[in-house]
Amino acid sequence: MIDRINAGSMKSAIAAAAPLSAKDQRDATLMKTATQLEGMFVQQLYKAMRETVPQQEGIVSGGAGEDIFTGLLDQHLAAETPKQWERGIAQALYRQLRHGTPADATQASVTTPDLHNR
Repeated sequence: MIDRINAGSMKSAIAAAAPLSAKDQRDATLMKTATQLEGMFVQQLYKAMRETVPQQEGIVSGGAGEDIFTGLLDQHLAAETPKQWERGIAQALYRQLRHGTPADATQASVTTPDLHNR
């Protein structure tokens, strides 16, 4: 049993140490960016929902401290909420944008039509 655990952790350590191909690196960057966008979306969603709740309804107003706390709470919830989703916005964005990225950065060139030679 211990040998299997050590072998599994050894394989993952070797895989982590191996350099990623350009495609794998691009896919990892795209997934990271899609996840960040998903987090920003959820954070804005929480912010908009919080603005619908009436403020100053209690005996004591929270002031700046409460604003800072709720902002930090929204950031934390925005980071944790998408982890509970089976298929989130990040996966959808990744699937959609993965096909739109160039296969190789050297092949990606912008071509502009020559309007002078008509």
